[in-house]
Amino acid sequence: MKTTMASPSLSKFCSLTPTLSQHHTQSFPSTASLRFPHTTTSTNFNTIFLHKQPLSLCFALTESNSPNSTEPDPKTLLQQIADSFDLPPDYFGKFPNDLRLDLNDAAFDLSNGPVLDECGKELGETLLNLSRAWEIADTSSSRSLVAKLPLMEANLTGTAKSALGRRLVSAGKRFQSMRQYGQGETQKIAKAMIAAGRALSASSTSAVIDKQPKEKNKTLKFGALQVEITPTKANIGAAIAFVFGILTWEIAQGIQNTPESSLQYANDNALMLAKSLRGTLLVVFYGSTLLSALTSGGLVLLGIQLKSEKN
Repeated sequence: MKTTMASPSLSKFCSLTPTLSQHHTQSFPSTASLRFPHTTTSTNFNTIFLHKQPLSLCFALTESNSPNSTEPDPKTLLQQIADSFDLPPDYFGKFPNDLRLDLNDAAFDLSNGPVLDECGKELGETLLNLSRAWEIADTSSSRSLVAKLPLMEANLTGTAKSALGRRLVSAGKRFQSMRQYGQGETQKIAKAMIAAGRALSASSTSAVIDKQPKEKNKTLKFGALQVEITPTKANIGAAIAFVFGILTWEIAQGIQNTPESSLQYANDNALMLAKSLRGTLLVVFYGSTLLSALTSGGLVLLGIQLKSEKN
């Protein structure tokens, strides 16, 4: 009776596992020669099934360690930027006016703010020199300065890498806005700079840096001159505008209080010219007074806004 109970189970098990290795099938030479109860067959089935599981686990672990899951090397990406600046001679010098403005904006984004404090002396000076080369459209100097970036990558701290990454992404977007020009060199530069910048910003230390409060100061740019706006500077500017408004008001009042009868000239043409000049001066000084008042009020409000943002 025990044999008849074990045989159907064992036959069903053999039909369900045709793909087992020859080693396992040889352990069941004949269903008639077995004298094991049904529970023993179940135990052997579980043993064989569990023996097969580590094979799939090892395969999954091997796939997870594949080289495709590695992150891109920042040094390699910086080298791609250097390669993208292998441009024809005087490439930047031939830019039209609109692209020259974009190039100046890229220079501003690359060196804006406390670049020496954020990136260190060596990298900061390199970025400043590169920014000046872009402002004067010096292609040769740009190529030699960009070639230094891959060599500096190994010595950069986490803060410097994060700062360099943000600046490269911002400047790269300026090149991206130039669209297609020439043989598409500007788009190659933009792609390389943005990729390298994002890789540097996504480094392991950048997560700690991003948690720190970032103080962004407003900056005005007048050509090569950059003026950082602070609440103190805004209040000083408001005071200067207020004093200038008082002076222009006093001058306008002095001109207006001068009676026309006191104007004595040799002929009528000279008298008419003097009256016309008097009216022009009144318009200029009263207009200056109004602009000074508006500027003073605007700077006071700007100082209050900057102070509140800082707090």
